[in-house]
Amino acid sequence: MRMEKGFAKTVAIIAIVIIGVGAVGIGVLRNIERNMEDLKGLPLMDIDFSAIPDGSYSGEFSRFPVSAEVEVLVEGEKFSRIDLLNHRHGPGYGAEAILERVIQEQSLQVDVISGATYSSIVVLKAIEDALLKGLD
Repeated sequence: MRMEKGFAKTVAIIAIVIIGVGAVGIGVLRNIERNMEDLKGLPLMDIDFSAIPDGSYSGEFSRFPVSAEVEVLVEGEKFSRIDLLNHRHGPGYGAEAILERVIQEQSLQVDVISGATYSSIVVLKAIEDALLKGLD
């Protein structure tokens, strides 16, 4: 009888832990969903490159669970190179292709990469951060 009480108590504790972990997991997933949906509404500035001195500028942007760190080289009032130094992203991939689009268009106002929408936006916001530092 005593062993049955101990077993029942152990099972009850395990059940409570599993329910608690599940509730926390649902909360984290909802937070991630909210963060990702908020990204879609973030505006990107239309930056005047003529106001940015030639040089290399670092920028970063993060919206859990996606983050990016870039280095932007501005020469002659144009992007000449953008390096993606660090990029954490979810299951989508391919956002790195946004760098070429930005250089080609010489603008942050480019279409995001299909299948990597959120990562594309985070990379664009990191580039924007770097350019804003060039305006300071």
